[in-house]
Amino acid sequence: MPPAFATTHWSRVLQASGTGQDSAQAAMEELCRTYWRPVYSFVRARGFSKEDAQDLTQDFFSLLIFKHGLASADPARGRFRSFLMASVDNFLANQWDRSHAQKRGGGERVFSLDDPETEEEIHRS
Repeated sequence: MPPAFATTHWSRVLQASGTGQDSAQAAMEELCRTYWRPVYSFVRARGFSKEDAQDLTQDFFSLLIFKHGLASADPARGRFRSFLMASVDNFLANQWDRSHAQKRGGGERVFSLDDPETEEEIHRS
């Protein structure tokens, strides 16, 4: 059975969303420790391999920390675990989009719009 998403006090989440404070850092560390396994299990349940799920979970928490992902968490909108699962789903969708985006050129044959023969004709006229 996958680890359950624990009930979290919103006061702790809001404290973790603060920046530059020792208490905010401690609260964020606690949330990461508490939710790493449930998030990892959530990602694995989406069909990712063990290694990919570990990498994606780590990337998700890095994004949550360094991009201040908890800033949009709002107690009025529901439970923290619902916010977290929706955030992971969005993160995974964005990762999928990035990995399947066509690169420059999109696999199409590249041709030049500059035709040297046309330039020669213009200069001969």
